[in-house]
Amino acid sequence: MAESIRVWLKKIFSLTLILNALITVVSMTGILYGFYHAWPYWKPYTPYLINGNLFLIAGIAALINIFPSASIGRALHTGRLFFHHYVYGFFVLIFASIYTITSTPATMITLFLQNTSDVPINTGRCFLLIGCTLVLDDLPDVHARIERTLNRIKSGFCRIRPAMHYLQLATGIITLYIFLAILLSAIAKPSFTISNDLTMATLVLTSITSFACVKKKSWLKITPPSLNLESSH
Repeated sequence: MAESIRVWLKKIFSLTLILNALITVVSMTGILYGFYHAWPYWKPYTPYLINGNLFLIAGIAALINIFPSASIGRALHTGRLFFHHYVYGFFVLIFASIYTITSTPATMITLFLQNTSDVPINTGRCFLLIGCTLVLDDLPDVHARIERTLNRIKSGFCRIRPAMHYLQLATGIITLYIFLAILLSAIAKPSFTISNDLTMATLVLTSITSFACVKKKSWLKITPPSLNLESSH
């Protein structure tokens, strides 16, 4: 019983890291959209942030974190309740899409480009990202072709493991700097808002995840998979 609880807690931890990475990517996308749309008039979090283009680096840091975060959960054997995990993910995506289309003024194209505190829009975003998290966690099991494609991609990354390792460290440091810049700006204004607080929370967790993965040498430890390997998860 205790072992089962430990496994599920670790699985939830893995899903949380994937979800945070997706939230970070979406947050950075919205800020960058506003930054480029208002350029050169809007200089976010000045004078603490030297350049708004650094938000792109934070998005890259989050993307780099997805693979090692998903690997934590993929190594666990939690079984499944009725369906594979990705089936529940698709259910959530479908219902979240219907909710977003019928209950918010945003379109599916512009949904993630808005920096807003609107509750319905953020609710739609949240459930869409939760659905994406469940699908990503179980993506190799969706179809054998997808698994083979992912294995080929993984094999490609295996050839540049040292570069990915140091890139994760560099992007983690820059992400931590962005978090500190936003924090100092919020203290100086002061301007603590739900949007700012969420952005800071996702950035600090993204940077911590990057540093933890670097310490564990997650990218250096990946091995080329067999392209004929069938998923047993």
